[in-house]
Parts: sequence; C-alpha cells; structure tokens
Amino acid sequence: MTMQQFDPELLKDIYVPPAGSHKGQNGKLMIIGGSQLFHAASLWALQIASKIVDMVFYSSVAENNLLVESLKKEFRNGIIVRQEDIDAYIEEADAVLIGPGMVRTEHANGKWQMVNGKLEEILLVEDEGMQTYYLTKYLLATYPKKKWIIDAGALQMLEPEWLLPLNGNVILTPHHQEFGRVFSPVIPNSFRNLQTKDKKMLKQVQHDTIKQVAKKYNCTILLKGEKDIVCSPEQWVEISGGNAGMTKGGTGDVLAGLVAALACKNELYLAATAGSYFNKKAGEALFERVGYYFNASDLTEEIPQVMRTLLLPL
Repeated sequence: MTMQQFDPELLKDIYVPPAGSHKGQNGKLMIIGGSQLFHAASLWALQIASKIVDMVFYSSVAENNLLVESLKKEFRNGIIVRQEDIDAYIEEADAVLIGPGMVRTEHANGKWQMVNGKLEEILLVEDEGMQTYYLTKYLLATYPKKKWIIDAGALQMLEPEWLLPLNGNVILTPHHQEFGRVFSPVIPNSFRNLQTKDKKMLKQVQHDTIKQVAKKYNCTILLKGEKDIVCSPEQWVEISGGNAGMTKGGTGDVLAGLVAALACKNELYLAATAGSYFNKKAGEALFERVGYYFNASDLTEEIPQVMRTLLLPL
C-alpha cells in the first residue's frame, strides 16, 4: 500500500445535491457531543454540518441544548434532541458524529461495569468522562451498521475492540497524541513509545503504525497534523496545505463536522480525504486575506466558499 498525494480529480465523485431533490434526500447527520466543561466544540461541528446536509440532529448536555436553542435564529436546519431520545434519531440519521466537546477520564478504560448497560442508566452517571465511555460503547454496540465518525472525547475513551463489529463503517479523527493514547496499548511499536530524534525513522514508524491500525480494526483514520494522513485498510493518502492559523482551538471540531456531513452521502474514505482537503484549502484562503488571524468560526464560513469553487465550477 503506497502513500499517494491527494488528487483533486477525486472530487468529481463527491455527492452534490441534484436539482429537484427533496428535503432529507441530501443527508441527515446526528451529532452527539459537548459537556458542562466544553460548550463551543460541538457547536462548531454543528454549524459547518448544517451548511452541507439537509438536517442535523443535535444532542448534548442540557446546558448546551439551551445554548443552541438560543441560537435558533441562526440555526434553522436542525433539531435539538434530548439525550434520552437519541436512539430514535440515530435510527433516522445517515451518519453519526460522536465526541466533539465530550470529556475523558483517566479511570474508565477497561471498567465497563453497568448493570444493564441501558441508555437511561448511562445518562445517570455523574462523572462526565465515565459517561462518555459508557455512552460511546453503548451506541457503537447498538448501531454497528451506522456510519460513525468518532472524535475528541469519545475517541480518547475508545477501546479499539469496539471498532471490529462496525465492519468498516467508521472514521476516526485523531491528532497524534490521541492516536497514541488509544492505540499504544495494542500496537507495541506505536510511535508514541518511540524514543528517537531521527525524523525519517519516526515518520516511517508513524506510517507503519497507522496502516497496522487501519487493517487490524477495519477503520478509516484521518490523522490530523501539518500534513493530514487518511488511511483505510486498502489505501492511504497524504494531504498537504493549511497553515499555523489552523492550530487554534475548535478547528479540529470544524473538520470533524465537515467530514461527518460528507460521510452522510459519500463513501467514508472519500469523505475523510475530501474533508481534509476542503478544510486546508479554506485555511489557505483565509490566510491570503488575514494571515494567521482567523478562528474556527471563520473556517465554518470559508469552507462552503471553497466547496462552491471546487465542486460547482462556473
């Protein structure tokens, strides 16, 4: 499996809403995220996704649901879902993004101790990090045929074996530290454990580890960095671009929402690669106008402009 550079010609395969399509035909996305600590993360994912798909179902803690309710004048293409009702909306959604703004804990991994593992029981867990763990496991096990995009808090609480029943229907969106946290225990030669100043060797170990994980757990990985790497069990690609302005908080949440929205109507590897490409191109367009001085909200406004230029040329 040879590393490839992203070919913009692949964008011709991206789903574009056809003329005369009806509401709901162009994608329905469920977003599960947020916490009492992190409010904005899931909202950035929500904002970008609502510009791409026909409907976004958004579920968070009560505080975040109220916050989104107050933004209704700006956010019209979505439904706010109580946590206890998420099962019904997941059934309707084409894809599910879980994790932006959810918190982790150091004490949950390996301790699935719920008596029945029912949703109502999970939602009573007071420790939000433990709830992230329980909720992520419950949902992945209950809906293995859905398309899943796992990000941030849910990703950090993930136990890799949960991925196997999903039969390839999953994208993971880690940065390097998150990737090491999740997979170092199961991939002995993980780059997290490598002590070397040899950059060439480090890069090779990184590439080998990513390929191992994608094959072993039958998943698509979007490893975020100066150069993003997207790897599935069959293929992988390196995506250059962007700039240091994209290191600001929230830009990863925008990317997760973008990829999840694209996943609703596209094959997962294409959604991940195109999402990375659009995101970096948007960062470059912003840099041309304002240098490094932009934020995640600016990205949510720029990405649709980039997509318009690349997908709907005059």
